[in-house]
Amino acid sequence: MPLICSMTYAASMRTSRFLSSLAAVSAAQWDDLHDNRNPFVSHAFLVGLETCDCLRGDWGWTPCHFTLWEEDALVAAIPGYLKTNSHGEFVFDHAWANAYARHGREYYPKWLGAVPYSPVTGPRLLARDPALRAALLPALVDGLAALGVSSAHINFHEPDEEPAFDRAWLLREDVQFQWQNTGGWADFEGFLAAMSHKQRKNIRQERGKVARQGLRFRVLHGDEATGEQISAMYRFYLQTFIEYGNAPALTEAFFVHLAATLGRGLVIFLAEREGEAVAGALCLRGGDTLYGRYWGGAALPGLHFEACYYQGIDYCLREGLSRFEPGAQGEHKLARGFLPTRVRSRHWIADPDFAEALAPWCEHERADVLRYEAALAAHSPFRRAADPS
Repeated sequence: MPLICSMTYAASMRTSRFLSSLAAVSAAQWDDLHDNRNPFVSHAFLVGLETCDCLRGDWGWTPCHFTLWEEDALVAAIPGYLKTNSHGEFVFDHAWANAYARHGREYYPKWLGAVPYSPVTGPRLLARDPALRAALLPALVDGLAALGVSSAHINFHEPDEEPAFDRAWLLREDVQFQWQNTGGWADFEGFLAAMSHKQRKNIRQERGKVARQGLRFRVLHGDEATGEQISAMYRFYLQTFIEYGNAPALTEAFFVHLAATLGRGLVIFLAEREGEAVAGALCLRGGDTLYGRYWGGAALPGLHFEACYYQGIDYCLREGLSRFEPGAQGEHKLARGFLPTRVRSRHWIADPDFAEALAPWCEHERADVLRYEAALAAHSPFRRAADPS
């Protein structure tokens, strides 16, 4: 078993281990620890990142999964990584790293409990029962000293995991824009009817632009997409990263792996004109949620909004999914029906002096986020009860 270090708790005969590869455990062992409603913590997704060359030490990602064992049985775990930078995390702590540097201290390496490149809320404390979940964090803190890290961070955890964190874990919050079927809408027209006249008009105009350009969408699941269609989606993904001057971390082999292992859990919206694919958006599907991940293609009027937002909403309404999380950031999503939703992360700092200094910083940041959330709520695109439009 690829092992970084281990500790044994004699009273319970429970052992903690940091694993350098998720291939050390079977899919059945790992997936028995969660309800299989969030694809990002599945064995297939996480091990695919490792085996398809998406995680590189020179990019700051080294697998270091924290696990609890009772004899040979895996009973709890946190997907984790040793980090030598803060790339691909979406919870920004560069100011913390700079503060360490100004005091002649090393912030890296740090340990991160998260899903690489995925600012998606989901379970992080994976366990067979609540008692084992409660045991995870104390055991993790005990084991961190052997890694020589400055800190530990758990990003985008579920709200119901909050009680597991004690005061030593600093709370940070942020806002994402997410769609929910709060009106019980049966179709896209029902969704539009709940919006103000101005927003309905704008969305219809945007969708009309796409239709008038002769663009049609093909919806493909992983078990339906051909190799050629997956390759096209990967080219669109590369194009977007290159246009923004970013290095693409994912490989085409990873896209192929997701299609083969997730099946209907992978959803591609492929835009075609005269039978040729010109753009695409790749999503993952969970128990009740669609997760927008990557998009790319031709720079045509309205195409980005159609591929990344309206096709996803339409899909959720057809398939009976109640949520659509299209990704991090983007106030432009508000006018298209994606409302502000709070997301969370927790942070343990080994140095008590730095922890004490960062606590009020986190409090001020949370207050700013609350004010921002309130300001956004005042610009909801949906009709108020007294609004007849």
